[in-house]
Amino acid sequence: MKRSRKKKVSKLHHHVAHHARRAAKHVRHHASKVRPWYKRRAWWHKCIIWLIVIIIAITSTMYGVAQWYILRHRNEPLTIGASFIPQYARYLGLDPKETMDAMINDLGIRRFRLVSYWNIHEPAPGQYDFSELDWQFDKVEQAGGTVSLALGLRQPRWPECHWPEWAKHLPKEQWRQELNQYMGAVIQRYKDRPSLQSYQLENEYFLDVFGECPDHERERLVDEFNYVRSQDPTRPIVVSRSNNATPSWPVGSPRADIIGASIYKRVWDRTVTKRYFEYPYPAWFYAFLAGGAELTTGRDTIIHELQTEAWPPTGIKDATIEEQDKSLPAEDLAGRIQYGVDTGIRTIDLWGVEWWYWRKVKSNDPSLWNAGKTKIQELTTSNKQCPSYYQSTPNGFSRSPC
Repeated sequence: MKRSRKKKVSKLHHHVAHHARRAAKHVRHHASKVRPWYKRRAWWHKCIIWLIVIIIAITSTMYGVAQWYILRHRNEPLTIGASFIPQYARYLGLDPKETMDAMINDLGIRRFRLVSYWNIHEPAPGQYDFSELDWQFDKVEQAGGTVSLALGLRQPRWPECHWPEWAKHLPKEQWRQELNQYMGAVIQRYKDRPSLQSYQLENEYFLDVFGECPDHERERLVDEFNYVRSQDPTRPIVVSRSNNATPSWPVGSPRADIIGASIYKRVWDRTVTKRYFEYPYPAWFYAFLAGGAELTTGRDTIIHELQTEAWPPTGIKDATIEEQDKSLPAEDLAGRIQYGVDTGIRTIDLWGVEWWYWRKVKSNDPSLWNAGKTKIQELTTSNKQCPSYYQSTPNGFSRSPC
């Protein structure tokens, strides 16, 4: 009886053990088929995941560089200047001297980006007339201001390249030589002016899709850079890039003393969409560009053109006030200037102040002028101010402390 009971118990244990082994084997078999989530996904899922990871990593790095740049320069003086072009003032029906006086006395502008159009100052070979540029320097110096002087064939405002008729039909090598001689005459006339802070050489030189210009060869820019340096080694040379056009970035030779950046936010796209286009970049994107340039080249960056002028489908004079306001209404002007400040770049030249004055005196609409004046005064009272001179160092030029 006992033996029979033991036998039954033994069979039961054997049966249970057998099923346990089978269950364990079954579990191991299915467990071997269970893969991590990242192995279970299709290849295109993996590509998307890795793309997201890469985008996050790149964006984080860019943002980190931007914040480094902003923090590094936040205690430096903020200089708000403006481009001024007497020919543009005349195009708008304004008196250039009156316009510049208003910019100095009413807006409080003390830094000016001036131009030296070749066709204006050398109307005939070897015949120079600098009277118009002379009075601009005089007014700036009377106000205790500074000048960044544009040099070269390509300078601000359409058609970008401003050369005299007599030079347009010369062979390339000959007009290049004539241009250098003209630049030499400009430099020799103004290099002893106490207000002259820097030279801006060939505005947005590599932007070959905009403007009416004969060539964009790097060799010419290098030659002009070396020539300007030989004529005046005491002042920095600015080489600029255009807005967000990557091919226009001034990388390689020549190595600029200062990098100039133009920032346009809302423009009329006449090529593809035939509508207004607003660049989506946050202000810190330009801080990243400036920080990247400083980390890789050791060079400072300035905003030599911050768009504070409408960009309508037609010329400013031909556009209605309503059309102009689609690009830049007065209520957005302060925000546009603040956008430039938020980049962390500490020298900002406003673009289109002549337009504000035109709206005020020709259209009886002082809204832009008043908005700009209020914002400029706010910035000048809340930030340390001093003339932004540069001093020569063994590694280039650095901004002089106040």
